[in-house]
Amino acid sequence: MSERFVSSNKKGALEGTKIITDTKTGVQYLFAFSGYAGGLTILVDKDGKPLVDESKMSYID
Repeated sequence: MSERFVSSNKKGALEGTKIITDTKTGVQYLFAFSGYAGGLTILVDKDGKPLVDESKMSYID
């Protein structure tokens, strides 16, 4: 069984960003953090549609 969410691009232990991908839908999110604060938002293309990484999608439930 695979994990529902995978992350990459972590920069630093207390400050940085991560790209989080939902392995069921392929939709990508940006998580930015600094110390105890952080924020999460969906990544979109120029038309406002969610960015999808099909290479990280698992087709097995």
